[in-house]
Amino acid sequence: MHAAPVRAHAIPSVTNALRAVESLLLSGGQRTARRNAWTAVLEDRRRAKDRVEAEHVLEAVAAHRS
Repeated sequence: MHAAPVRAHAIPSVTNALRAVESLLLSGGQRTARRNAWTAVLEDRRRAKDRVEAEHVLEAVAAHRS
């Protein structure tokens, strides 16, 4: 008696699963808008981090001169 062959299927990542659901629910324009909005959020976070780092440098320079 032979056992049935075992087939391995890759489990999709959460990101891929969410993208699949998104593509079913949203039209192309909405999907693009959502991705653009997320890209803008990430860019805002990066700029905020850069501002905080610049602030720290300026404060350190000011403290050093005092």
